[in-house]
Amino acid sequence: MSNSSSISHFLLLALADTRQLQLLHFCLFLGISLAALLGNGLIISAVACGHHLHTPMFFFLLNLALSDLGSICTTVPKAMHNSLWDTSTISYSGCAAQLFFFTFCAIAEYSLLTIMCYDRYVSICKPLHYGTLLGSRACAHMAAAAWASAFLNALLHTANTFSLPLCHGNALGQFFCEIPQILKLSCSTSHLRELGLITVSACLAFGCFVFIVFSYVQIFRAVLRIPSEQGRHKAFSTCLPHLAVVSLFLSTIMIAHLKLPSMSYPSLDLALSVLYSVVPPALNPLIYSLRNQELKAAVWTLVTGCFQGH
Repeated sequence: MSNSSSISHFLLLALADTRQLQLLHFCLFLGISLAALLGNGLIISAVACGHHLHTPMFFFLLNLALSDLGSICTTVPKAMHNSLWDTSTISYSGCAAQLFFFTFCAIAEYSLLTIMCYDRYVSICKPLHYGTLLGSRACAHMAAAAWASAFLNALLHTANTFSLPLCHGNALGQFFCEIPQILKLSCSTSHLRELGLITVSACLAFGCFVFIVFSYVQIFRAVLRIPSEQGRHKAFSTCLPHLAVVSLFLSTIMIAHLKLPSMSYPSLDLALSVLYSVVPPALNPLIYSLRNQELKAAVWTLVTGCFQGH
């Protein structure tokens, strides 16, 4: 039997057991992370430099890109390092830091997606009040609240999780450190406090989900009442990318964490964890830029300007 004070490191789940597959996983993760860095970096630069993009929708999109960058930079580099050097260890403090930053970025992303839903709701259902309800100060306050609540939540979860005595070794069934995997190592009677915290967080997350669903019901009702087809198309084009990103974020997390125990296989669990932790940060910029002509034009101007400058 061991406890948390005697554990100096954790063993992460190996992505593959042969050298060829390890190198393949390294190259795959490198490609995905470079795509995420490039896509989110271009969005941040385009919104920051394009004065015509200084609107609430693009301000929140910039914040979303920051949370995506933070998320992928937290999990992928260590997995790439372990695949390249054929190891699976992560230090105790490194695991705590990884858990904190991943939880922080995930909660911030969900909060920002909820706020972006409110932005679309006000824009389409209450357009005359848009400037009043979503002024620059209100947007700054909402973004600050999203980041601050995510920081507080992540701090509470991390401190609580790593204060638990660990009695079941140090091998994690995941390629990065996350709360459910640490709880599996804790003594059976000692993790009720953290489960209580998770329950509270789950209730808040469900509240956000209900708000998103209710908002989109109102949005689609309002859009279908727009008389011109061009007006309906324009309204849908601003909502569909957000709806696609929300669906990708929620569906992958729900499938990974709410599936039946009988459906749990190491290879399936690994694929699902990659799907919700690595894929969304790389796909989100693509989803947003495909449907948004303003953003596409701003990114193109930024890229061509860089090439002309050289």
